[in-house]
Amino acid sequence: MPLSLIRGRILPENGRLAMKALFAMKPLLSRLVIVLALAVPAAAAAQRVDPVYIEDRLNQLQQSITMLTGQIEQLQYRNQQLQQQMQKMQTDYEFRIEQLEKGRPGGAPPRVNTPSTPAPGPTAAATPSAGGGGDQLYHEAFKKLQDGDYAGAERGFKAFLQGSPRHALAGNAQYWLGETYYARRDYQNAMTAFAEGYRTYKGSPKGPDNLLKLGVTLAALGRKPDACAVFAKFTQDYPRATDLQKRRVDQERQKNTCG
Repeated sequence: MPLSLIRGRILPENGRLAMKALFAMKPLLSRLVIVLALAVPAAAAAQRVDPVYIEDRLNQLQQSITMLTGQIEQLQYRNQQLQQQMQKMQTDYEFRIEQLEKGRPGGAPPRVNTPSTPAPGPTAAATPSAGGGGDQLYHEAFKKLQDGDYAGAERGFKAFLQGSPRHALAGNAQYWLGETYYARRDYQNAMTAFAEGYRTYKGSPKGPDNLLKLGVTLAALGRKPDACAVFAKFTQDYPRATDLQKRRVDQERQKNTCG
């Protein structure tokens, strides 16, 4: 086969990796649509019953949407990893084709002796596996959160943050740590966790959610003036937040009669 045609091919693994991510996201997106579709009639029916039931039902729906969002975030992160892997494979593929064009039969990169660079020892070799272990620790903690094992999820997210404070998912882990407290009505620790998430991971994808939930938690603690100040700060710090996040802030401002 001509080398020009080989160069234009896409590795079969690339397609399979990309399709895995797409197929994995479809069920979650469908579930999110179902939850949203059920929310309107449920809220309308709830208007004819006890207001306490309305509040409880809306909180349940909000929690369901929050958990589904977390699952989608996990899949987005895995998809990003797959894309990086695909790019690496494509680069290696193109390098080998280039070596074949230059007449090197194996297509393997030439070995370069670098005496000044010591061979990696056991500690250096453990670094990649530590990153993989961090990912696994995060996903296991999130699974416990989904299963309602909030104490186990708390321990898992804490261990993840202690071992990988600069991981790409650290901001997410800090937010879900706060959720483990909030779900148990431990609002004091939830407030601390969300505040830490906003302070340390302000620019992360979960920065807006940390600040939003900080305001919600302050309101649950009866500190409505502080909650209103947080909601006002949200608009200033995150003008490009999602429409869903902005609507939630508006709802919380009205609920707490913020000026």
